[in-house]
Amino acid sequence: MPSGPAWAAGRRVYTWPNVSKESAVPTAPNGVRASSLGVRWTKSRHSNAEGNCVEVATLGDGSVAMRNSRDPDGPALVYTPAEIAAFLAGAKEGEFDHLV
Repeated sequence: MPSGPAWAAGRRVYTWPNVSKESAVPTAPNGVRASSLGVRWTKSRHSNAEGNCVEVATLGDGSVAMRNSRDPDGPALVYTPAEIAAFLAGAKEGEFDHLV
């Protein structure tokens, strides 16, 4: 159970005893409307002119949201910092090169 709410950037943030920020559950649920998060979205400079882009944003609790740039009001997927770190490490090592 949460130890109690705190407020960050107008959102309720729960903290769990003995749980690091990196492994804590993100405060925004997966599938939340991306445009409702009130964050600054960033896309890669490698994105193309056709709009085939994934955009990312850091949330107040340190989690990272991702959205499809072609659907800015659509759902966002939200990941913990540890999940993002694991994905980026795999991408840097070429683990996903077979997908493209």
